[in-house]
Amino acid sequence: MRIYTRTGDEGMTSLFGGNRLSKDDLRIEAYGTLDELNALIGALGDHDLVSSQLPFLRMIQSDLFTWGSHLATTDSEMQKRLPCMPDSRIKELETWMDEQSDPLPKLTQFVIPGGHPAVSAAHLCRVVCRRAERRVVSLAQTESVDPQLIVFLNRLSDVFFVWGRSLNHASGVPEIPWTPSP
Repeated sequence: MRIYTRTGDEGMTSLFGGNRLSKDDLRIEAYGTLDELNALIGALGDHDLVSSQLPFLRMIQSDLFTWGSHLATTDSEMQKRLPCMPDSRIKELETWMDEQSDPLPKLTQFVIPGGHPAVSAAHLCRVVCRRAERRVVSLAQTESVDPQLIVFLNRLSDVFFVWGRSLNHASGVPEIPWTPSP
């Protein structure tokens, strides 16, 4: 099977169901940013410090594929065949954050991302997740978007912030406090 189709050579791409849009359309930008986030999450999972959390990480990656399929589908008949997101997912993300936050020192000031490659990877996921959220919010201003996706992305960015803190703690590398320049 060939990977290339040549159908995008003119700057257009197809949604599920056959509708064609410009590759810079806000819908394409939104699900493309989810795809970018998914790739960064895969890189986060390559760190040894994350190995015990791989099932949770893979669940998030699968969720992003599901949400991406929803963004890539405007055809109502195709939408009926898409996988659904479990209603419990937001609560699961919140529970995970609560469990990870319990052993961490109280956060008393802003922290700067870094200190360990896994920590930096978690923060890259966080900031791309925030960008994905902004793209989806922009799309939702002009087209129908499931509001749960915005909630999911908002919570997910928090997950990656907590993950960064947790990885600092697990690696024994202190968090880097933000100190404003004089």
